[in-house]
Amino acid sequence: MRELLAELKAALEERRDCVYCSLVETRGSTPQKAGAAMLVFPDGSQRGTLGGGCVEAEVKQRALQVLQTASDVPHLLTFQLDDDYGWDDGLICGGRMTVVADPLTRNVRSPAATAYYTRLHDLVEKGVGCTEAVIVSETAGVGVGQRFLFDAEGRLALALGNCDVAAEVAQNLTPLHKRPQAGVRNGVAYLPILPRVTLLIVGGGHVGQAVARLAADVDFDICVLDDREHYVNRERFPAARRIVIGDIGRALQQLAIEITPATYCLIVTRGHAHDEEALYHLANTPAGYVGMIGSKRKIRLIFEDLVAKGISEETLKKVHAPLGFSIGSQTVPEIAVSIVAELIACRNLGGTLREARAWVSLGKGGA
Repeated sequence: MRELLAELKAALEERRDCVYCSLVETRGSTPQKAGAAMLVFPDGSQRGTLGGGCVEAEVKQRALQVLQTASDVPHLLTFQLDDDYGWDDGLICGGRMTVVADPLTRNVRSPAATAYYTRLHDLVEKGVGCTEAVIVSETAGVGVGQRFLFDAEGRLALALGNCDVAAEVAQNLTPLHKRPQAGVRNGVAYLPILPRVTLLIVGGGHVGQAVARLAADVDFDICVLDDREHYVNRERFPAARRIVIGDIGRALQQLAIEITPATYCLIVTRGHAHDEEALYHLANTPAGYVGMIGSKRKIRLIFEDLVAKGISEETLKKVHAPLGFSIGSQTVPEIAVSIVAELIACRNLGGTLREARAWVSLGKGGA
């Protein structure tokens, strides 16, 4: 989403015509869920995706038709994913997708649209979270496609439409700390963008490096700590937002004051002593996730040591150890996949590791 909004912001600043196609509602089985978006340009090129295949091609075709009207009126497009959209590859989802196609042309609405989408881009880029509310059912004085942007605290940040109804729209907002999913209420599609999670990786070895690469791809902000400069550097961790080199214990004492529930902490150092020291400093922080790699025997020994040092057993029960979902991992890349899958489950589903695993085992966690 960050890359797409950066492209949209640039297009508006450069006064390039485009259509912003946002998926505002889905029902049944669909290739993407509400909140996905795609940009369509006059030459037929695109940025982002709504799932690919025939339905995406149809969205693009209809978006180009909207663009040709030289109108600034958003269009509501509905697609039933039946035989018409499954013919080429034999895959028929059977669901329904509703898309708002917002034409953004150089001659109409440019200043207001530029201000709105720039503000959306800035909030998403900062990772603080926000919610877009998009009108999908016309009511008195409020046309389809009008947009309202609320910040993480539920305050109106900007509107691309009738501000008089913003207070009414805000009444159905769900606070972001409850990790809401997208949904339609009273003719308004609410599209939350949750605050971005920082992943603090303690240990810059092979597992830490592999986890950082995968986690960055799924939109975690990466911070990595190690006491070895030749292991923690930009060459090994190009996607890291922050690199900390220094004694693990002292560095964590300083970092601990920055840790919030939006911080996940992963302990994958090179040895038992460093793992124990890291967990000692992280166990009592408000981190949303603390996990430590290791065998069951190693974990038991470390826990016994920490209890002797004053860390409560209740606190240690919250530690995710052993790490990752059980997928029979053998190689470092496989271990990284299992760990990042667990991180995603905890971020997207919320709750404890036990709850996240229950959701996944019941098939409630999605793909």
